[in-house]
Amino acid sequence: MSDARATGREWVLTGEALERFLSCLDANPEHAGRKYEAIRQKLVKIFDWRGARFPEECADETINRVVRKLEYGQEIRDIPTYCQGVARLVFLEALKKAENREVSLDELKSVPAAPVLPEDDSEQRKCFVRCLSELPIESRQLILQYYEDERRVKINNRQAMANQLGIPLNALRSRVQRIRNKMEQCIGYCLSRSLRWEGKTSD
Repeated sequence: MSDARATGREWVLTGEALERFLSCLDANPEHAGRKYEAIRQKLVKIFDWRGARFPEECADETINRVVRKLEYGQEIRDIPTYCQGVARLVFLEALKKAENREVSLDELKSVPAAPVLPEDDSEQRKCFVRCLSELPIESRQLILQYYEDERRVKINNRQAMANQLGIPLNALRSRVQRIRNKMEQCIGYCLSRSLRWEGKTSD
């Protein structure tokens, strides 16, 4: 398989490449999935401890680079350790980007949670608040800022956010979508637990 750097094409993570990465972790798919999550959570903690603004995004970028190395034929004997080595490079690059940008989410104005909160006092609202509070503060500020205001004001606001963060608007949308996906998963899990609990208490 040709290297994207040689062809000039941007490398994109595929399901096949991810499957290859997982198979390198363990031949058993279930065990591989657990090892993948353990590696990712370890990376998130490393980036968070080092003060990265987006630890989860940095962790995903680290894993993507390792997946790409495997896809290009590089042999990696100890993937967890190799991932930590790649993580150091990703962190240094993130620092350089931050220095060049000279802005952070701290410079974005604070916004209340009200614009995106469900309007009633249902379990959905409780789960929303709980899951929102579990997000890293940077991710929480970003998604609240992204969904505030209406129509044209909202569009202008999002473009301003992208400009302040030094990233294209599409990259901002992708970043917010990842946070939203995580919120939706968290809320779904929270609601399912609530329903199971209600079922137990009603017996």
